[in-house]
Amino acid sequence: MRRQRASGMSKMKLKTLILSAVAVAAFAAPAMAQTAVWEAPKKGDWVITGRVTDVFSEADNAITTAAGADSGLHVDVGDSVMPTLGFTYFLTDHLAVEAILGTTKHEIRAQGGTTDVAVHETWVLPPVVTLQYRPLTEGRFSPYVGAGVNYMLFYSGEDKNGFKVDLDDNFGYALQAGADIGIQGPWSLNVDVKKVWVNIDADVNDGALKSDVDLDPWVVSVGVGRKF
Repeated sequence: MRRQRASGMSKMKLKTLILSAVAVAAFAAPAMAQTAVWEAPKKGDWVITGRVTDVFSEADNAITTAAGADSGLHVDVGDSVMPTLGFTYFLTDHLAVEAILGTTKHEIRAQGGTTDVAVHETWVLPPVVTLQYRPLTEGRFSPYVGAGVNYMLFYSGEDKNGFKVDLDDNFGYALQAGADIGIQGPWSLNVDVKKVWVNIDADVNDGALKSDVDLDPWVVSVGVGRKF
């Protein structure tokens, strides 16, 4: 029941973030009409975007013993809100490549029954590179969809409460949807949502416990971009 409530809260949080971003765009729209014409990026342009990004996972995979027996516990991964940078280069008027740079910090807990204990805290560098398709080349609204790859690199981990946790880095893949909304001159508002699918192996206390964790985080961002 607790996990179901947590999942519901995560979905509500995702909807709230997206609706908040749309609301910001709506309030900005009247001001845009009074400013210099913004042109959608074209072939050869760069867009550098500073964002506020929320990375959150709904992982709840079972924690088992070395022999594979169910321990009655499952994994819980905390979310993290951090600044990130996006670098987008336009190969053509309709195709662009984006790479994101940022790092987030997450608490990992073991939960189940009456147990709810922090076992590890770690930083993760989750670069995502996507190929985007942008159907519109005119107007202030430039929506896009994309697909690409991800690599989860864990570093500066800190064990908690007497546990020893080892996390394996791994590759994943991602889907993306978003939009740039022209403000004035080279400046634009950006709304971006990525879904990343990545699986990692976690060993606890030298393998006495283990978990095959589907992190599969949502990466939800709002920011401001500049075209070069």
